[in-house]
Amino acid sequence: MRAVVSRVAWARVVADGELTGEIGPGLLVLVGVTHADTEADADWLAAKVAALRVFADDQGKMKGYLTESGGDVVVVSELTI
Repeated sequence: MRAVVSRVAWARVVADGELTGEIGPGLLVLVGVTHADTEADADWLAAKVAALRVFADDQGKMKGYLTESGGDVVVVSELTI
């Protein structure tokens, strides 16, 4: 299982011309999954993404967590990763 994570001001997911998801500030996560991946792998990856310190804290330093920033997450299954 692999993930590409990007901090975004906004993100929108459109599939077959239909809007399927949209967020404001937060994280866009492209996830590549293979048949050998388990639910435990997914749990581990979710915990790692949640623990990323990529948002500005009260002092403006990039030490803040997603949960502290109040940001959203959009996860997209990406077969090309």
